[in-house]
Amino acid sequence: MSSAKIAYLDLQVNGYHGIDFNGDLLDAESLHSVCQRLEADGVAGILATIITDTMARMTTRLARLASLREADSLAQRMIRGIHIEGPFISAFPGYVGAHPKSAAQPASTDGMQRLLDAAGGLTRIVTLAPECDPRLAVTRRLAQQGICVAAGHCNPSLAQLDAALDAGLSMFTHLGNGCPLEMDRHENIIQRVLSRAHRLTISFIADGVHIPWYALGNYLAVTGLERAVVVTDAISAAGLGPGRYTLGGQELVVDAEGGTWSADRSHLMGSSTTMPQIEANLRQQLGFTDQQITTLTSENPQRILTQCVS
Repeated sequence: MSSAKIAYLDLQVNGYHGIDFNGDLLDAESLHSVCQRLEADGVAGILATIITDTMARMTTRLARLASLREADSLAQRMIRGIHIEGPFISAFPGYVGAHPKSAAQPASTDGMQRLLDAAGGLTRIVTLAPECDPRLAVTRRLAQQGICVAAGHCNPSLAQLDAALDAGLSMFTHLGNGCPLEMDRHENIIQRVLSRAHRLTISFIADGVHIPWYALGNYLAVTGLERAVVVTDAISAAGLGPGRYTLGGQELVVDAEGGTWSADRSHLMGSSTTMPQIEANLRQQLGFTDQQITTLTSENPQRILTQCVS
């Protein structure tokens, strides 16, 4: 265990301990309850994450979350902002991941503005696919507003990735996931992103399920800890163990190893892990020190949040 308590900051939380931020039943009591549980688990703050769905459902969920947070002082303290993941992502199999393929769509400035307005000024990170952002108009506009633009669920060429970086892209969401199980052994999105690690902050789901520990160690050796963050990508199953749960109306199953599988077990859907579990695993599996874990789970996420506008 840690000799010093770490104030975790988790930049990707879809839900927690039975509560789904992407469901349609979120209310004041459930939001307060989930914030209490997060705080009890040592989490100092999160970005509540809303994932791809129809524009109508996404805007409704964003507006509800923003309104409920506004009325709850604990929620204001715990929810540092919102991470909008989609809908401007790749619809290709594997890259779309757990997001509904039917709702994935090309980026548009009008659509992005609808989402930002619904979130009530709380948007801190937007994850999109650079190749789905025509002329990179959305990337540029978000960067100009001080919102962190992250690539994810995407497959841009190296030239497209470089162009996005020049337009303001500064982060990559959960590298090693949101891509097919089988890809070209060299010419693939993971290798492209790692080749540009000096220009990006890269997040990883450090639960031992999404990325084997040895692979995570390899990735971090390339990025350097100063340009990496770890996230839970937690869903409503986080902290509850095996069973059946939902993410945005989609059914999933958590197995005995903590894997969060779609009903047909074709792909993972978020994570059931918690930050205390991640800390323990980083220590035990990778031999990381208190300071190294603090860098990944607190200091680097805080740096990202500090760079975002209010």
